Amino acid sequence: MVYLVVKKLAIKALLHTLFWCCVLLFFTYFFDSGHSNFNDTLLFSLFLMPITMATTYVSIYKLIPDYLVKKRYWLFVVYSFYTFIVSIYLIVVSVFFSLIYLAGFEYSNMNPLTRNIIIVASGVYMVVILVSAFKLLKLNLKHSEQTKKLETKILETQLKLKEQELNYLKMQIHPHFLFNTLNTMYGFALKKADETPEMILKLSNLLDYLLYQVDKPFVLLTEEIEHMEDYIALENMRFHDTLSVSLNAQNISPDAKLAPMLLLPFVENSFKHGSLKNGKLDIDIHIKTTDNTIHFSIENTSMKSENSDNGIGLQNIQKRLDLLYKNQYDLNIWNTKDTFKVNLTLNSN
Repeated sequence: MVYLVVKKLAIKALLHTLFWCCVLLFFTYFFDSGHSNFNDTLLFSLFLMPITMATTYVSIYKLIPDYLVKKRYWLFVVYSFYTFIVSIYLIVVSVFFSLIYLAGFEYSNMNPLTRNIIIVASGVYMVVILVSAFKLLKLNLKHSEQTKKLETKILETQLKLKEQELNYLKMQIHPHFLFNTLNTMYGFALKKADETPEMILKLSNLLDYLLYQVDKPFVLLTEEIEHMEDYIALENMRFHDTLSVSLNAQNISPDAKLAPMLLLPFVENSFKHGSLKNGKLDIDIHIKTTDNTIHFSIENTSMKSENSDNGIGLQNIQKRLDLLYKNQYDLNIWNTKDTFKVNLTLNSN
């Protein structure tokens, strides 16, 4: 770790050294224009280098990151003005250095460019501005990268939260069906009824769907219907003559898909909250597909007092629909005096 830090600092120092050597060459050739004494120009450039370096480093390591980037504009203007005043003073000192030590107090012997304060200041501030612009670009790219990483983390967190919420909602299927079916199977087993093996097979298929297939993002609509039929068959064995269920599945596209366990809870809700009317619980189910749309409706006899609250089950289904099919579904629920009806239109794309 220490080795990497030292290596990084060494590379940074080397790059800075190379850059300032290039700036020195630039100053030397820039101010040497029209002057015969190259050594004097080099000495002047060397004298000018600390001023340029100090002004540049104050700009990129203090003014820009501490004031401009943090939107402390007033302080940025104030301290930039102070920096400008000090640097101008030092540039004037460099001109006097050229006059006193290089030209021997002879103004005519001075390099025409080095006696012009505006040109000298232009050379210094051109370097400061270029380096500052590069620093701003670098900070902007770094900020954009950090923002992108933060957005990615937020999206990943939201996705995990949605997955956890979906998993929680999937676990809200009421266990009463399983307990009731096991009790019925126990009774059938005691009677040594012929229907017992068939009940065990259907329950096994349904449990496989509930426990394993539910983890898939999508399943075929035909699979959902098959397990719906198994569920209804098991309830038929339990209710005997007090149940009348009609499942009408027509024009079902073999490629139509939906989230697992999306329709089955509606059927379960009808059995749980449905009421006997004239000695029977009537449930009517219709499923069809048109183009890329799934149409599902279920109606059961009920008493309005028992269905005044749609229940946790239907609320959880609606939450799953919001998470998986936001703006791609239409759910309507009617609760009348004698019937409870659900109509769902789902875009299966």
